[in-house]
Amino acid sequence: MILPFPPFPPFPNLHHSPIPTIPPIPHSHHSHYSHPSPIPTIPSFPPFPPFPPFPLFPPFPNPHHSFIPTIPPFPNPHHSQNSWNSQFSLPPGSSTVDLLIYQALCYTHNELGAVDVEDFLLKICGLEEFLQNKHALGSHEHIQHCRKFDIDIRLQLLPRRGARSELARTVRGGHGVTSLGSGSPPWGLGHLPGVCSDGSLPISLTDQVPFPAERIVESLTAAILNLVELYCSTFNADFQTAAPGSRELGTVQEARLLTCPLSFTVYATHRIPITWAASYEDFYLSCSLSHGGKELCSPLLTRKAHVHKYLFHLIIWDQQICFPVQVNRLPRETLLSVTLFAVPVPPPGSSSDTNRQRRVPEALGWVTTPLFNFRQYVGCASSPGTGRGWAGIPGRDRRVPNIDFPTSAFEVKFTNPPAAESSPRYEFGSLGEEEQRQLREAMQKKSLYWLTDADRQRLWDKRCHCHASPGALPMLLASAPSWDWGCLPDIYALLSHWGSMSHQDALGLLHATFPDQEVRRTAVQWIDSISDTELLDYLPQLVQALKYECYLDSPLVRFLMKRAICDLKVTHYFFWLLKDGLKDSQFSIRYQYLLAALLCCCGKGLREEFDRQCLLVSTLARLAQQVRDAAPSARQVGAGCWEGSLAPPSFPRQDCSYFNSNAVPLKLSFQNVDPLGENIRVIFKCGDDLRQDMLTLQMIRIMNKIWVQEGLDMRMVIFRCFSTGRGRGMVEMIPNAETLRKIQVEHGVTGSFKDRPLADWLQKHNPKEDEYEKAVENFIYSCAGCCVATYVLGICDRHNDNIMLKTTGHMFHIDFGRFLGHAQMFGNIKRDRAPFVFTSDMAYVINGGDKPSSRFHDFVDLCCQAYNLIRKHTHLFLNLLGLMLSCGIPELSDLEDLKYVYDALRPQDTDADATTYFTRLIESSLGSVATKLNFFIHNLAQMKFTGSEARPALSFAPRTHTLKTSGRIRDVFLCRHERVFNPSKGYTYVVKVQRDSPGEVTFVQRTFEEFQELHNKLRLLFPSSLLPSFPSRFVIGRSRGEAVAERRREELNGYIWHLIHATPEVAECDLIYTFFHPLPRDEKAAGNATWARSLGKVGGEVKLSISYKNNKLFIMVMHIRGLVGDGNDPDPYVKTYLLPDPQKTTKRKTKVARKTCNPTYNEMLVYDGIPRGDLEQRELRLSVLSEEGFWENVLLGEVGIRLRDLDLAQEKMGWFALGSRGHGTL
Repeated sequence: MILPFPPFPPFPNLHHSPIPTIPPIPHSHHSHYSHPSPIPTIPSFPPFPPFPPFPLFPPFPNPHHSFIPTIPPFPNPHHSQNSWNSQFSLPPGSSTVDLLIYQALCYTHNELGAVDVEDFLLKICGLEEFLQNKHALGSHEHIQHCRKFDIDIRLQLLPRRGARSELARTVRGGHGVTSLGSGSPPWGLGHLPGVCSDGSLPISLTDQVPFPAERIVESLTAAILNLVELYCSTFNADFQTAAPGSRELGTVQEARLLTCPLSFTVYATHRIPITWAASYEDFYLSCSLSHGGKELCSPLLTRKAHVHKYLFHLIIWDQQICFPVQVNRLPRETLLSVTLFAVPVPPPGSSSDTNRQRRVPEALGWVTTPLFNFRQYVGCASSPGTGRGWAGIPGRDRRVPNIDFPTSAFEVKFTNPPAAESSPRYEFGSLGEEEQRQLREAMQKKSLYWLTDADRQRLWDKRCHCHASPGALPMLLASAPSWDWGCLPDIYALLSHWGSMSHQDALGLLHATFPDQEVRRTAVQWIDSISDTELLDYLPQLVQALKYECYLDSPLVRFLMKRAICDLKVTHYFFWLLKDGLKDSQFSIRYQYLLAALLCCCGKGLREEFDRQCLLVSTLARLAQQVRDAAPSARQVGAGCWEGSLAPPSFPRQDCSYFNSNAVPLKLSFQNVDPLGENIRVIFKCGDDLRQDMLTLQMIRIMNKIWVQEGLDMRMVIFRCFSTGRGRGMVEMIPNAETLRKIQVEHGVTGSFKDRPLADWLQKHNPKEDEYEKAVENFIYSCAGCCVATYVLGICDRHNDNIMLKTTGHMFHIDFGRFLGHAQMFGNIKRDRAPFVFTSDMAYVINGGDKPSSRFHDFVDLCCQAYNLIRKHTHLFLNLLGLMLSCGIPELSDLEDLKYVYDALRPQDTDADATTYFTRLIESSLGSVATKLNFFIHNLAQMKFTGSEARPALSFAPRTHTLKTSGRIRDVFLCRHERVFNPSKGYTYVVKVQRDSPGEVTFVQRTFEEFQELHNKLRLLFPSSLLPSFPSRFVIGRSRGEAVAERRREELNGYIWHLIHATPEVAECDLIYTFFHPLPRDEKAAGNATWARSLGKVGGEVKLSISYKNNKLFIMVMHIRGLVGDGNDPDPYVKTYLLPDPQKTTKRKTKVARKTCNPTYNEMLVYDGIPRGDLEQRELRLSVLSEEGFWENVLLGEVGIRLRDLDLAQEKMGWFALGSRGHGTL
């Protein structure tokens, strides 16, 4: 059995491959790979069959990496050639895969004369997916993904003949397709043999296919009609069939010539449930005509009637309905809708006329059918000779309304008009300036939904001047005054003379606004050029567009079926989208027909695979419900929970669990059938509708592709999500990622208000400087992309459990239960008050501190650039979201929801205006206190879900260490304290750690705050009676002064001694062994003799006058200029020493100047009793510091002056540069 995850099918046999494995491709950071030109997008070859219940949306090529570095081979267990220990270079990303195969074959074959490269395939290790030989390396999804996230690329060389073909269609596995629906001609694809070895379809789909089933249906209809005539002639029936010969077969009247109004008789509705008869009264029908979602006239109502009982319950009206619309004014795709209403029966004792008037009629059911059938004849009947048609009203038992069209001597048919002979084309510049301005304003709206009547009139009148704007065609067609027969020639002329549209623009012609068959056929022709990869991006919208087809057999249906049987990725995604469509009560029958046709075409192997997937999804749903219903103490996800054919080994028990949240989703790990691959981790949700998450991720994925196409890689993390039914689905788990809440609460429950958590967490997982800088760069790009995407889509309910951060710095959002501005409310207060989530801890990472830096300017520029690129594609997002208005997502149901995106994108603004606008949004989000408060409240609310199995961890340690992994600690001793200025000013304590292993001594440095965190975490595990007392944090005076640090050193020494000699459960716990295990910063510092002092930003100059008289050294401190502050003006003063001075007896100070970077002192500092010979061995050390009250004073700069370099017989005056320790110069 094949698991529905990962998104790659088990196609080839991996366990018996005689061909060696190509080793991982390491990522390179060499400069010649850093900034090449972008790789052009190359449509991917139809891949081998996928099977998961969600599609693949491969990213576009990374513009920053167009070359793939050298492959270091790793040995194959089946071969022992020494050649696999060498390296060979991979061809550039624009080279084809077969070149790489050829290079690999050079290592496995001595002679290549008889070897054909086409006989081999490259398979991705761990995934059932192949690289297509004739395609460029850079065009493949997996290559792009690995290059983007610096993941090793591992490939395996396989013979083509070794590829399995269980899922391929065969002659026996395919079935001929018969009728797809009643009320329209049978539609089929004929017999389907298997797909050829190159993935091509050996047959062509044409419109000229035989319909043997149609003749059978017509014969059956005629036999039933004869039976009804026999019944009428035998019994005293109150109805009769049409008189034989009353209509001559073949006599047709064109609808455009009929000026009479449309009329028909509503006779009765049959199969009325007995519960309706008892609960309702005053039944009536509402009949309406519509086209493209607009009513052609006001609805007409029948009289009110009651339920009658004969052999069955029915309601009889026998009433003529006459619409005030002439037949020749009706568009071909006119829909006739009939809705059954009834008034609830009043409860006993309240049957007065007043109460009766207050009761509101309820809609019990409806039916919608084309007025002109598939053959373009008036009437719902599919067989000639009868004017009676019927259709079912949704419900468990179909209610059947009976409608009689007038009997006449001819049939009414809508004939297609020819296009106008010519459609002139004029230059847009030939219009006047005012007309040009008005047309531009109308076309800048990018959508037909917000066109005013004046806009429509203007666009239609000047349609011949708009050919230079291909994307304006949907707005022009929507502005047509009418779609009746008389207007169609002009519409079709405009359509036929219009230049080819892109497939993104052509999607706009598939909306419900355009039911015309010719328009939709042309749109499908333009979309037909789309690649299979791009088709997967837009497939959900195309499946929704099937609802707007007037007839089941349509160009769009044929297009999707043809693509589905040619590409198994499309087949798989199409299958699950159709399965979801079965839940739509109004269109379920249509989707049933299409699903049946797809299963007939896809072949036996894939049908069986779909059955296994459905079985697995159902089993997971039952398991999820069981776990959810069980008591927290009894919940388990393991082998004992599985039934039937699902083998427990496919789910490693130790890797499967559940999340402690209200929905209790399952955390599953599927065992990879490829021994070279890792297990596939997914979340299975039951009780959540994931269709909205699917749609949101699809929009973000398309945004990311737009950015990459424009050469802007925003480093977005796009994970897969798929709904396998209403209220259940799967979500891909992203490895090495953590929620912001878990990161922030490492600094306490109030960590949401602190600025350092994110930066500290990234520093912990990226200890090397280049790694951290790369992580910060990834954070800047991905954070900018998330800000733009979440704002444009109006994603709400953004708390810190819905935002995640990878150890590589990539930030991304999850859980899109609220979007398009539908914010969660607390009473009348919106929970999401900021335009998007951008908090001070994010800005801290970007700036490298709490003060603005140039990198923040880069972040703002990235946001504005990304925003403007999305604005250029406003029409695409409006088209895609507009096609989903009928999908049933509650927060995307009307034009007001769509207008949120329109207003967010501001298509009428210039790029400069949009840049200013988004900059203000960034400022507003950064200054919002509500976001942090929201995070804090969520932290408090989630405390109840913190399970006992969640062990406390140290925030500064990237991983946990134990007694077993690190070795027993024999003794610890706090040697000394060191003064540090980075990342913050204070003192760090150097601890000597000695273990049982002979000679194993390590030194670690820890701050007082880190000792305190250790104690606090130990208190969560052990009672206070088992722990030594911790030194008090509160001190009088400067809490970071040297005297305090010395006192704390002695107290901490006693604390850690008692800690190591405590009971074994305390002394040997993981927290203590993790605390005393060397961190990367300790290993870096160990390379130096001491932990060197790290200076912050220093600068400026000091003006001194130095002289020596009568064994006295006079130092006049005059001025200081250009001090570098931290954003606020400092309070500087000057301190001097004559070095060497171990006792610090030569300290002199000036007064403190307040709030200035350019102070003036003119103070004399005097050193008395120093002989001249001694003075020449001294160095004047001058420091400028800023007084910080109770905190440690901040060093602003210092200078060392060797006095022997000065002629002390004369006064020396000048400016000395301030900096780090060094010798000053004038």
